[in-house]
Amino acid sequence: MATSTSAINATLFSNLKFNFLRDTTPVASIARTPLVMAVNPSFPAQAVPEFTAYAKANPSKINMATAGIGSSVHLAGELFMTMTGVQLVPVHYRTSYVPDVLAGQVQLVFAPLATVIEQIRAGKVRALAVTSGTRSQTLPDVPAISEFVPGYEASVWNGLVAPRDTPIEIVGKLHKEIDAALANPEIVARFASVGSVPTPMTPTDFGKFIAEDTEKWGKVIRVNNFKAD
Repeated sequence: MATSTSAINATLFSNLKFNFLRDTTPVASIARTPLVMAVNPSFPAQAVPEFTAYAKANPSKINMATAGIGSSVHLAGELFMTMTGVQLVPVHYRTSYVPDVLAGQVQLVFAPLATVIEQIRAGKVRALAVTSGTRSQTLPDVPAISEFVPGYEASVWNGLVAPRDTPIEIVGKLHKEIDAALANPEIVARFASVGSVPTPMTPTDFGKFIAEDTEKWGKVIRVNNFKAD
């Protein structure tokens, strides 16, 4: 199972014993899950434009929780900073950051939707926007960041890859079976319950997507000179 972390780690770690793109064969894309830009309810901004204006007026005064240097949670925030020009203060957690967001010790997080969906529904955190290119069916009333920051997108994804020299007929058989499963209404509903969307692709298209995502996050990592802990 390959994930967005696999694409990130290709640049984040300088001493890997393998090359993710070179040494794997894409088989099937499975699903994509947006992150959600969420704040403590006490935070004054109600929407992304208000947040951006507040952040620019208060540079380096907003703490942003992350799941560690180079995590999807971290890089989604870094991409937002790059594209909007705001200055946030990343606070890296080795354990769950959710309690501190709920307590207001950190004001902001770009969290996987499944991680904070119950807190959003309970009104314990405020969702400003989702990070997918379009709105999420799970939170249809919450806008996408791209509605305010054109071109912004930062989803978590997963899919199946095989060793580099896996025979094409094996790849084809696996791909066919996985795509059939992704069309199952029960599977679609289960993904939707945690904010995920099945994203079937051909192996060729999935390989292209992986390469593009690896380069996208590689740029963010290289520009900021991030290193793995």
